[in-house]
Amino acid sequence: MSLEYTVTYSAKNTYENSVFKAFWQFCIIPEDNGTQQLVHWNFENSLNVFNGLSINGLGFKVIRVHPEVSFKTISFKAKFKVIKQEINPFNFEVDQDIAKGYKSILEIAFKTEHEPFLRKTRFTKLPLKNTSLFSFDKTKSIFDNLIELNTWTFEYIDFKAGVTDVDTTLDTIILKKNGVCQDFSHLFCAIARENHVPTRYVSGYLHQGNGYFGDSQMHAWVEAFVPDVGWIGFDPTNNLLVNENHLKVAHGKDYSDCPPIKGVVYSNGWNETEHSVEVQASQQQ
Repeated sequence: MSLEYTVTYSAKNTYENSVFKAFWQFCIIPEDNGTQQLVHWNFENSLNVFNGLSINGLGFKVIRVHPEVSFKTISFKAKFKVIKQEINPFNFEVDQDIAKGYKSILEIAFKTEHEPFLRKTRFTKLPLKNTSLFSFDKTKSIFDNLIELNTWTFEYIDFKAGVTDVDTTLDTIILKKNGVCQDFSHLFCAIARENHVPTRYVSGYLHQGNGYFGDSQMHAWVEAFVPDVGWIGFDPTNNLLVNENHLKVAHGKDYSDCPPIKGVVYSNGWNETEHSVEVQASQQQ
């Protein structure tokens, strides 16, 4: 069975003084992949300036906006329609030779192929005193350890909006044990990479109709590479495997590779930004 999702993304930027030049890049378009199809999308801005479309360095679609008029307020609105297949997240078989899996992730060829997603970045580097926060049990498969890491991360951090921001690093998250989906995902990535498992930080949308954690913004989760299976999605914020309620936009090493919006604004004084995301689902006829 298929489900049709309608995603509405809104943002509004307000500045104390006039902006005379600005450049923005939006990474908010759901990707087409084996489980989801982007069937329609629309993006507009309140100044009615041209919206450019291009592909970023990681291969994902981005919208570029460059107003050449002066303004104090600008708003953006996007709508996406996505057809998503129902997913059984456990629809695969894990190799029963546990030792073979651990041997394979230590091979040079594997490390070379997955080097970007084994890298310790500013957001996925554990403080030295915390490198043993969660160690894999080598008597269990890599997948089973990732399942347990998913649950451990869910229980270690309390979901709380407003206590961290896009610049928060793991030392603060581990100390406060509070955060949002971005923080859950960075901690999961860091621990999996510490145990030699490649992980990708994923940016996307979550249909929260089933009571999942989120905060009316874009969601974040993780894809981990399981030998002989491939990339599997884990949502540590909600302690579940990724399913049809997750609409992927992009992935990278960490948040800095796929922020929903980034840009440069030439102005001074205070500014204020508001974002909102709404995801609605209906069964496709």
